[in-house]
Amino acid sequence: MNNLYIIPANSKKGQLIFNVFRSIDLVVFLTGVGVSLIFFVAISDNSLLSTLIKLFPICTGGFLVVPVPNYHNVMMFIRDVYLFFVNRRVYFWKGWCVRDEYKEE
Repeated sequence: MNNLYIIPANSKKGQLIFNVFRSIDLVVFLTGVGVSLIFFVAISDNSLLSTLIKLFPICTGGFLVVPVPNYHNVMMFIRDVYLFFVNRRVYFWKGWCVRDEYKEE
C-alpha cells in the first residue's frame, strides 16, 4: 500500500454521545432538567408566571445544546462570539516592499 488512509467525514461523530452530544452538553441539559424538576415540586402551580419559571431551566439548557449549522451547538457559537470580541488581534501591515534598513527611528 501507499500508506494512504481514508478518514470518513463523520469520524468525529463516533466519539459523541448519541452521535450528537459531548459530555458537557448532557451535563448542561440534565442540570436544567433537574432544576426544573425541583421547581415543579417547590413552586405551587397557580399562575402562568410560575409555570414559566418552572420551565425556564429546561428550556435554557435545551436551547444551549441544540445543534447549529457550522458550529457544534449554540453553546459553542456563543463561546466563539465571546472569544472573537475579547481576544482581538491587531495586525500591523507595513506593505509588501518595506525594507527594515530604511526604517526611521
